Formats: sequence, C-alpha cells, structure tokens
Amino acid sequence: MADTKLFFLVTILLGIAICMSYSLSSYAVVYYGYGQFHFLYRELFASCLGITIMWGLSYFNADKYLLSFGLILLLVSLLIIIILPFLPDSYATSAGGAKRWLRLPNISLAPLEFFKIGYIIFVAWSFSRKFTNSNVLSFAQQLYILIPHLLVFLFVSVIISTLQNDLGQIILLAIVFIIMLVCAGGRFSLFTLALSIVSILGTILIVVSPHRIKRVREWWVNIEYLIHSYSPNFSIVGDGVDIGGQVQNATYAFYNGGHFGVGIGESLVKLGFLGEIHTDMILAGIGEELGIFGIFICVILLFMIIFRIFKIAFRLQTSFYHLFCVGVVGLIGFSFVINSFGETGIIPIKGMAVPFLSYGGSNLLASCIAIGLVLSLSSKVDLGK
Repeated sequence: MADTKLFFLVTILLGIAICMSYSLSSYAVVYYGYGQFHFLYRELFASCLGITIMWGLSYFNADKYLLSFGLILLLVSLLIIIILPFLPDSYATSAGGAKRWLRLPNISLAPLEFFKIGYIIFVAWSFSRKFTNSNVLSFAQQLYILIPHLLVFLFVSVIISTLQNDLGQIILLAIVFIIMLVCAGGRFSLFTLALSIVSILGTILIVVSPHRIKRVREWWVNIEYLIHSYSPNFSIVGDGVDIGGQVQNATYAFYNGGHFGVGIGESLVKLGFLGEIHTDMILAGIGEELGIFGIFICVILLFMIIFRIFKIAFRLQTSFYHLFCVGVVGLIGFSFVINSFGETGIIPIKGMAVPFLSYGGSNLLASCIAIGLVLSLSSKVDLGK
C-alpha cells in the first residue's frame, strides 16, 4: 500500500497554496483586469489535477515503466525547450529574456520543470548501473564513469543557459546531481572534483551575463548595508548601486508579519510593492499574512514530506529506486532553500518556485508527478516502523 501520510502531507500544502494564491494575487487581478477568482480557479484546477496524478501514479508499475517514463519526459521536454525559441509569441511565452512556456489552449507549460524529473530518473538509473561495486572501484575508475555524466550535464547546462536563461535551475540540478553521486557511492575526491567543475561553470555563466552580475552586485550591496547597520564605521563599497527593491520589500513583509501575521488578505507588500508575490515570492506573502507561525507550519510540512521520502528511499532494496527518491528529496528541498535564502537576502535572489506552494501549474504538476512516482515505490517497502 502506498504511503498515505506522504499523500496527505502534500495535499495539505496544496490546500495552503490555493488559499494564498487567492489572497496574494489581488493586485495582479486588478492590474491585468482579470476576474476576481482568476488565480483561485487556476490554482484549484492545477492542485486537483496534481492530486489526481499523485493518486493515479501511486498504482504505477515502476519495475516495468519507470525508466521508459523518465526517458520520455527527458527527451520530449528537451525537444520542446530546443524548439521554443523558434515558435511565434502566440505559442511561446517569454520571461527573463527567454521563451520558457509552451502556450496551449487555456494553459501554459514550462517544459524545464518536467525535464528535471526525467533527468533525475536518468541519472538514478545510470548511477545504479555504473556504481554497483563502488567500494572496490579506484578513483580513476570512478572518474572514468563520471566523465560521460559530466559531459551530459555540461550539454544540459548550455541548453538551459542559452535557451532558457535560467542559471538557478542549473545550480539546482548540479546540487541534485552531486547529492546523487555521493549516495551512489562516489568517493569524496570525486565529489570535490564535481563540485569544483560545477562552481567554475557557474562562475563563467555569471561573468558572461550582465544581468546576473547586476543581481550579484545588488545582493552584495544589501549585505554591506546590513553590516553597516551593526557597524557604522564599515565602508559601503557599492554605495550608489541599486540595492534591489524585491529583497527589501520581502524582508519588510517578514518584519511586518511578526509572529502571527497581519491576517489573510491584509498584506501591504502585495499591493504592487513586491512583484510575483503569489509565485516566486510567496514565502514573503505568507510571512506577512500568517507571520512566523505560518512559515513555521509550511516548513514543518515540507520537512515531514522530505522525511517520508527519505524513509522510503532507505528501505528500498533497489539502487535505482533509492537514488531516484534521493534525487526527489534534493529537488524539493533545495528548491525551497534557494528560494527562501533569496527572499531573505542570504544569497542573490533567483526566480525559483517553492514546491507545492508557489502559484503555477508546471512546477506543481511536475512536483506531483515526482511524489506520485515515490508513492508507487513506497508500496514496495514496509513503513510500519
């Protein structure tokens, strides 16, 4: 029997997302001239569809079809990513200087969200085959195994950076890749090598992009101002640089929310001060309306989801399934970490959705597909203890 606790934990988070998408989208409704319940209906539909997908996939025959399903997701979504830039605007929606959504009747889909699930399945399958006897493999043998995977990752990074202009997703995939490498039995020296290569690649992608350099400078000036507030003698090197209103308004939202928030529908920053508050900046909106208590509840629910997936992962006997579950944990967990750290100014802000909470059908459906596949694997283990 599939893990019902995991299913209901995700469903509760989706319920919170439905309520917050309605409350936080009021300014966008007025600005774009939508109907009052525009975002509510769309989020409700996506959530119900995601719950249905989770339930349906819980009966999925992973032994026969998991690899095929993953490869189809990987190749189809990669093909769509490649052809998106050549489609007219009526079929492709742009954001961040790139065409990221395939526009269908009454719905838009971001193929990159589904690509990540397919990529995790592929890496889990490949690592499970190549690292079967990792304890007896020398560093040179493991490096020989890793090089093709690094070349594939490099190819993926080039495609995403040039056609999607999304460094955040590359960083996320790199973190997940390294976690799966370690769990597959890769040596620590291999881990450091992979981390070094990814760091160099990330630095290059930042340096060659004026837009990314601007974000890093804004983030650094915010850090300098924070240090200056505690130490007035500290010199602000970047004085005069635009410090970025998004982070300032997000931190104000957290401050204004206090312990228990200002109440549902009473947020101030959602009134045009904080863009995308119901999508990428939803934690700030939750923090203002529900306070630290609301953020705490969401974090606890997310950690309980991660705990349930870990519990399933470490009771699975098949390396392929174990690594896939670990990859899903990395994808969900670090998506949250990158988003929350960006909103609070700890790292440069990235336009990354919070799993199960941010408004947007593609990330929600992709996350539900991942959970549905984990549920199908959970029926293979005893979770009673």
